[in-house]
Amino acid sequence: MAPKPLTFPGIFSALLAFSFSLLLFCYPIIGGHDYHDALRKSIIFFEGQRSGRLPPDQRVKWRRDSALHDGSTASVDLTGGYYDAGDNVKFGFPMAFTTTLLAWSIIDFGRNMGPELKNTVKAVKWSTDYLLKATEKPGVVYVQVGDAYSDHSCWERPEDMDTLRTVYKIDNEHPGSDVAGETTAALAAASIVFRKRDPAYSRLLLNRAIRVFNFADKHRGAYSSRLHSAVCPFYCDVNGYQDELLWGAAWLHKASRKRVYREYIVKNEVVLRAGDTINEFGWDNKHAGINVLISKEVLMGKADYFESFKQNADGFICSLLPGISHPQVQYSPGGLMFKAGGSNMQHVTSLSFLLLAYSNYLSHANKVVPCGETSASPALLKHLAKRQVDYILGDNPLGMSYMVGYGARFPRRIHHRGSSLPSVAAHPARIGCKAGTRYYLSPNPNPNILVGAVVGGPNVSDAFPDSRPYFQESEPTTYINAPLVGLLAFFSAHP
Repeated sequence: MAPKPLTFPGIFSALLAFSFSLLLFCYPIIGGHDYHDALRKSIIFFEGQRSGRLPPDQRVKWRRDSALHDGSTASVDLTGGYYDAGDNVKFGFPMAFTTTLLAWSIIDFGRNMGPELKNTVKAVKWSTDYLLKATEKPGVVYVQVGDAYSDHSCWERPEDMDTLRTVYKIDNEHPGSDVAGETTAALAAASIVFRKRDPAYSRLLLNRAIRVFNFADKHRGAYSSRLHSAVCPFYCDVNGYQDELLWGAAWLHKASRKRVYREYIVKNEVVLRAGDTINEFGWDNKHAGINVLISKEVLMGKADYFESFKQNADGFICSLLPGISHPQVQYSPGGLMFKAGGSNMQHVTSLSFLLLAYSNYLSHANKVVPCGETSASPALLKHLAKRQVDYILGDNPLGMSYMVGYGARFPRRIHHRGSSLPSVAAHPARIGCKAGTRYYLSPNPNPNILVGAVVGGPNVSDAFPDSRPYFQESEPTTYINAPLVGLLAFFSAHP
């Protein structure tokens, strides 16, 4: 076939690529990154966030058992699971989202994980074991352990916790379709991970996902309507519960291949507003993720009835391209994606994960994304995702890695209680609620390195205060790391 002439769209594409390349040369380049080392560390981070009785193969040695009586006030066993960030509360909504993204990382990129695959599977199971406890009673989902206000008034090691471990739940009279829908997604996605590794466990996860979804769909409502004083402003449902119902159905369809979920998605696409806010993806908004996940089937030529989801996914991808003016996302001078709101890295890793996943789906289908007068190739999407990962690992104006323990320069004063307080081994005596304040305010580096933790990151001007009180910039979260695991796995195999 003769080469096509460089038409206006071709020139536009070239200009887009040029404007994108400019972002790559306005900061110090560290050079080739050890993506496998970063992958290993990004998974170790989850061990530092574990709650409950720690296993013998625990690699984060400065942590000890904690919260061993969680659930006792409600006569249930709710030990285990993850602390979401630098505090000691177990929030079910972001924990479930973290689990879904870890599972998705394995499903799409597990073949690239090498020896770290087994550790990533362990990270998923640590969470699903907890989610099974939280959903064991039909018609009830336990969605939080710990009173966030009393917890946030203290600066304590999880091993010393004496704050309220209040248990919060949703049920038939007090629904929470958002957190129940996300829990459905987590259990269903994880059932795929364990399908061949542990068929009995996989069946348990899938059957529980089906039951939780039926509860979420039958008893509709936002969990923060009932639990507003407990979950807001921490993990308040701002976006509504409709997207989580579609998200849960999409994962059930992928995991079970049952026609009922395909019909549910088609029937409820408009009712549950699948086309709304399609440019967001995170613990509160699943729209872009829904569209990318479902679009894979369209691109494989198996599901024309989902075509509108692919159109939404294409629109989402186009909104992320640098050099095109969009209100949904902007780029810092150093090339980092930036969206309004706290903890920007959660947007960077989640959106980059979708860029990479969609790029792979497009590659297999030999397709590109039409964006008005231009188009975005799978290679461009991978390039954009890799640029974000490289920024996190140190290719940025400050020459700083935003992953703790990776590279020569990384955040030393992260907003994290366990990391910033002396370990139990170094200081066996209990450190009380207010006694920890001096460590919080100290200018000294944290004594315990939380390897693999990715912090909220710099502001839109690429500036970063390495200081605990600036929690939006200096606090790590599980849902920042979860999608990054998949990204690092891919680039460790395709540098």
